[in-house]
Amino acid sequence: MELNHEIARDLLSIQAVQIKTDSYFTWTSGIKSPIYCDNRLTMSYPAVRKKIMKAFIQKIKKMDEKPDVIAGCATAGIPHAAWLAEGMELPMIYVRSKPKGHGKENLIEGTLEKGQKVLVIEDLISTGGSSIKAAQAVQEHGGKVIDILSIFTYGLDKAKQQFLNARLSYQSLTNYDEVLHILVEDGKIDDNERKQLEAWRNEL
Repeated sequence: MELNHEIARDLLSIQAVQIKTDSYFTWTSGIKSPIYCDNRLTMSYPAVRKKIMKAFIQKIKKMDEKPDVIAGCATAGIPHAAWLAEGMELPMIYVRSKPKGHGKENLIEGTLEKGQKVLVIEDLISTGGSSIKAAQAVQEHGGKVIDILSIFTYGLDKAKQQFLNARLSYQSLTNYDEVLHILVEDGKIDDNERKQLEAWRNEL
């Protein structure tokens, strides 16, 4: 079984990803959504987080350029970046969502040398805004961002366009379409519900 399929199943089983076709969730932005994704829950399941790290390493092995540094996006990307950096015996940094309000007012914590190749780790990509902001902070600090890896993505066209505009590449371990495929496979939703869920995503 492919890891993207296994990880999608794991996210569903621990309820990190939940789907509703009858009553939608409300995102912080106010968007009404049939999907709720909280990958922070993966921290509490060692077997799941180990599988995620294994999948990240598989992605890295296929890259033309290898990272010198692993960067975690605050906050949910930080633990996965830490486990990955430990597993690969690489330095780690993390990027705050905004500069610290005291002391040196750092946006990036840890040591990053100019010209070092950086792999950015994120838990979730929706529109891509926070991931792009973190990657640009790394670039402004002198790092070379070679890729952005996330656990899950909704596959929104807006995200694809934003990454293209920022000239950044990104990959995810699993995605919304894989989750829908599993739900149909398991008889949790029917084809009409799948089409409804696909239409919601495609219209965003």
